[in-house]
Amino acid sequence: MEGQSESGAEKDLKTLVSSYSNYVWKRVATFFPSSGSNFLGKISILYPQASRKRRPFLPLPLPSHSLDSSVVMTEACRICDVLEDIMEHIFLNLHNIQKNLQFWQSRAEGSNAQKAYFMMFERGPFAFINGTAQILRDCMAEGGSIQHLCQSASVHISERITVLTTLRSSLATFLAQVYMEVEKYGEELVEDPEKLLPFLLVTINDLFSKLEASIGHLHATRQGDSSIDGSHSFPVLFEKLPEVNQEGSQWTDCEIKDSINLIYQNLQKLDVYLSHMVAKHQKPRKITRYWVHYTCGAVGLSFGSIWLLRHSSLMGSSDLENWICEAKDSMVGFFNDHVEQPLLSIRDELFETFRKRHKGVMEVEEVQMTSNSLHRMLLAFSEQTKGQKLPENASDQEMLEIVMSRYEKELMHPIQNLVNGELARALLIQVQKLKLDIETAMLELDQILRANEINFAVLAALPAFILSFILLMLVRAWFKQDSRAEGRGRVARIQRRLIIVEVEKRIMQYQIYVDQGLEKEAHCMFGLVLYSLDRLLHAVKGHAKETGEWQYLRQDIIDLGKPGLQTAYKLRVTSRLERMYDCLLPSLKRQ
Repeated sequence: MEGQSESGAEKDLKTLVSSYSNYVWKRVATFFPSSGSNFLGKISILYPQASRKRRPFLPLPLPSHSLDSSVVMTEACRICDVLEDIMEHIFLNLHNIQKNLQFWQSRAEGSNAQKAYFMMFERGPFAFINGTAQILRDCMAEGGSIQHLCQSASVHISERITVLTTLRSSLATFLAQVYMEVEKYGEELVEDPEKLLPFLLVTINDLFSKLEASIGHLHATRQGDSSIDGSHSFPVLFEKLPEVNQEGSQWTDCEIKDSINLIYQNLQKLDVYLSHMVAKHQKPRKITRYWVHYTCGAVGLSFGSIWLLRHSSLMGSSDLENWICEAKDSMVGFFNDHVEQPLLSIRDELFETFRKRHKGVMEVEEVQMTSNSLHRMLLAFSEQTKGQKLPENASDQEMLEIVMSRYEKELMHPIQNLVNGELARALLIQVQKLKLDIETAMLELDQILRANEINFAVLAALPAFILSFILLMLVRAWFKQDSRAEGRGRVARIQRRLIIVEVEKRIMQYQIYVDQGLEKEAHCMFGLVLYSLDRLLHAVKGHAKETGEWQYLRQDIIDLGKPGLQTAYKLRVTSRLERMYDCLLPSLKRQ
C-alpha cells in the first residue's frame, strides 16, 4: 500500500510539473508576433531545416536585383532553402563520387604490372592471401597466372568505373535540370513565391522520378562473378506526390508541408542509397593500400620493443639506462664543444677587442699633434731655406715641395751634407711625415672597425640564425603541404588553375552536345560544369576575400553557370579568370 501511494504521489508531481511548464511556454509564446497571416512565415516552419553552417557552394541563379532588396531576399530565401539543400546534397555526393572515380581512372591508366601490384598488395591482407592462392592454382592448372591476374584487375577496375560514372552522370543531369528550372523561373520565384512554389514542388517530384529511373538499373547490372559485394542490390524508390496534389492549383499549408517533407525524405533516401553504392565501389582506404608498409613497420617496432625490453630495468638489466646516460653525455659534450664554446669564444674575443678599441688605439688628438709638429718643422725649414718669413696659412704641401727640392740638392754630396748640410734635417722631416700618414691610416682603420662592430656581432650569431631559418622553412613547408585546391602552396595553385581548364573543356563539350541535339548528354555535361564551378568557388573563396577580389570573382563564376549566356562570352570569362585574379595566377616560381 505504501509503495502504491508513493508511486501515485510521484505521478501527480510529474503531471503538475508538466502542466506548469506548458502554461509557462504558452505565456512566453504570446509575447512573439504571430506569423499566421504570412504565407512565407508558414513556409519557414513547414520543412525540417537543420541549424547547421553550410559550406560555400554555387548559389542559385536568382535575378541579381533581388540581392538589392533585403525584404525580398529575406522572404524569398526561406523558400529557396529547399532548393539550396537539394543542390548542396547533390554537390557533396558528386564530390564523393568524383574522388573515387578519379582514383579508379588513375589505376586504369596504369600498366599491367601496376594493376597486378594493386590487386596483390593494395587491397588488404585477405586479398593478398586469396590472390596468392589463385596464382598458385592457375600455375598448377594453366600456367597463365599473371595474365589472368591482369585481366581480373582490369575487370575489377572497369566495374567500379562504370557504376561510378553512371552515378555521376545521373546526379549531374538531375543537378542541371534543377538549376535550369530555377534559372527559368527565377523572376517569378522572387516576385510571387506563393504562386510558384506548388509548380516547383511538382517539377522536383518529376525530376526525382527521372533520377530513380536512371540509377534504378544499377542493382540489376551486377555480374555473377563480379568482385563487388551484392549487399547493395536493391533499387532506390523515391516517394511520389499524390495525383490530387499535382493537379490542384491552390495548395493548403498541410499539402505544402507534406510535399516539402517528401522532398527531404527523398534526399535522405538518395544519400543512403549513394552511400551504400559508393561504399561498395570506393577506393581502398589508405591503411588498406599501404598495409604492407604498416605491417613491416609494426613488425620492426615489435622487434625493437622486445630488444629494448630485454635491456631495460624491467628484465634486470641496466644497459638501457647506461646507454641513455652515455647518449645524453655525448649530446651535451657535442653541444658544448661544437656550439656553445665556439660561440662564447667568438663573442668574448670580439667584445674584448671592441672594449680595447673603445679606449682608443689611435686618437684624433694624437694625430693632430703629429700634424701640428710636422707643420712647424716644415715652416722652420722653409723659412731658413728661403731666407724669408712665410705666411702662417702656408700649406704643408707647398712647404714639403721646398723640403724635397732642398733634399734633392743635398743628395748630390751626401757625405758632406750629412755632416755640414741639411740632409739629416730633411730626412727627419720625412720620417715625421711618414709617422703622420701611418697614424692617419690607423685612425681610419679604427673608425672602420668600430662601424662594423654590429656586423661582427651578427656573424657571431649566424649559426643561430641559420638554425632558425631552417626551422622556419620546415614549418612553412608543413603548412603548405596541402595539395588540395583550397591550400596555399604552389601545388594548390596549380590545382585551382586545372579546375578552370576543366570548366573550359566542359563548357565546350556542352556546346557541342547542344549543337548536335543531344539533350540528355548536354544536361549531364552542364551538371558537371556546375560541379566544377562549385569546386572552384569553394577553392578560391578564402584567398579571394584576403585579396579583395571575391565580389568580382564570385560574379564571374556565377556567369559561367548561366545556361543562357553565349559560349564565346564564357570562354572570355575563363581567360579573364586565369589572367586577372591573384589566387588563380601561375606560381611566381614559374613566371
